[in-house]
Amino acid sequence: MRCALLRRLTRILGRRGTILLSYGVVWTVIGYGQISTPQADQRGLTVLLAVMPLQAWGWCWVAAGLVAAVSAFLPQGRDAWGFVALVLIVLPWMLGYLLSWWPLGVFPRGWVAAAVYGALTLPVVVVAGWREPPRPKRAEPPYEC
Repeated sequence: MRCALLRRLTRILGRRGTILLSYGVVWTVIGYGQISTPQADQRGLTVLLAVMPLQAWGWCWVAAGLVAAVSAFLPQGRDAWGFVALVLIVLPWMLGYLLSWWPLGVFPRGWVAAAVYGALTLPVVVVAGWREPPRPKRAEPPYEC
């Protein structure tokens, strides 16, 4: 039963959908974390907090994650909004951390946080440009997991 469900989910999602769903879950968790338990050291968020409160940013992360998770189940081409949402929420955070490092100088490790967010998002950009490979023919019984 579990094998059949896993095979079906794999066929529905494909590689692009798998990335969208997994990153969507991570982005949603990041957002929930900012809403429920904000980070203690907010020096790196100086620029972002000037735009809107941390709780609002958290909800933006949750929204981006949910858009990506829903887009994971859409066919290639219609899933583009998921990739856009994943990247769009990260860009202001990268920029905010970079500006808090230089020129503001309020967060000396801002460049590290910006690099981490960039590295996390790079696979999303790469996968967004991939075409989904054609689906293999159905395997004949007995099925293996």
